[in-house]
Amino acid sequence: MESFLIHTDIQKKWIRKFKKIESEFKARAAENDIQSRFPYENIEWLIKEGYTKLTLPVEYGGEGATIEDMVILQSYLGAIDGATALSIGWHLSVIGQLYEQHMWTPSMLDSFAKEVVHGALINRAVSEAETGSPTRGGRPSTHAVKVENGYVINGVKTFTSMSKALTHYIVAAFVEDIQEVGFFLIPRESKGLEIADNWNMLGMRATESHDLVLNDVIVPFENFVETKHKPQPNGWILHIPSVYLGIAQAARDYAIEFAKTHSPNSIDGTIATLPTVQQNVGKMESLLLSARHFLWSTARGYNQYNETLNIWNETSASKILVMNQGLEVVDLAMRIVGAKSLEMDRPLQRYYRNMRAGLHNPPMEDAAYTNIAKSITDTF
Repeated sequence: MESFLIHTDIQKKWIRKFKKIESEFKARAAENDIQSRFPYENIEWLIKEGYTKLTLPVEYGGEGATIEDMVILQSYLGAIDGATALSIGWHLSVIGQLYEQHMWTPSMLDSFAKEVVHGALINRAVSEAETGSPTRGGRPSTHAVKVENGYVINGVKTFTSMSKALTHYIVAAFVEDIQEVGFFLIPRESKGLEIADNWNMLGMRATESHDLVLNDVIVPFENFVETKHKPQPNGWILHIPSVYLGIAQAARDYAIEFAKTHSPNSIDGTIATLPTVQQNVGKMESLLLSARHFLWSTARGYNQYNETLNIWNETSASKILVMNQGLEVVDLAMRIVGAKSLEMDRPLQRYYRNMRAGLHNPPMEDAAYTNIAKSITDTF
């Protein structure tokens, strides 16, 4: 990671903090992955240090980080532990968008800001087995029925990252009385809310993205916080490619260290002197430079964003470019390390599995390409 790109006080402060706990977080990553166990200790540290207030505006008691700040810090954290970074990234992204776009009423934003300052964790629960990715527009099976004292919600949400650690969920449901999709703020302690404890995936195992089960959960009227709104550019979603850029960086770093120290008796010196290894190192570095500069320049563009600046395409393309080039970086790193890269005691196999999981985070590649094409051919 080029140090000259790290330039704000917020970025410098948090990277100093991350360096102090880097070895501790890395030491826990392998066991958490094997056990499919959420990194509770890491998240508790992040809450205690105030990282969960990073994207909350200063006027609400937060740190007021920009999208660029978040992207750089999430890339760094992703290189330390991808599951920790992706998990906390969902919270940072939700908070950033909510307060930047004023998506709730002023009183609800004020009230929830106090919760965040005191350590609340939030994520959206929108995916369902029947609909697939919510970005494809399927109507949720989860439904909300209006009653005398609020709404009764029933349904099952999949891919609820950080499920057991969250204090609040923003649940998407079809609202019967208005025949629209709405979003409800539901606290963890709500009666009828359960975590299915069924997360058993190949990648990002430690995110514990279990199903969220809602059985006759009663939500007061004031917690019906959103209806579907006109889409607008959302730079906060760049937390996703940021994490995977960090994972690719970690794979590169491991392969470089391996190449510099591995010395089979068939050659003089280490494998770092071999032309084929040097070619792969050069390819890795070029791919990372390209992905990093594209992602970070897109994030910086949001600091100057206005309605005449079309940054939608860059946002979608950032995720596609980082994922595809990041996967190639991990593949090259494994080629450098060779068959040893498949050993479960080495982190490269975890980087590979976690990197593959990113293909299924939004935006989906085909949808992103289609939207980019439509913007060019004026067929929106």
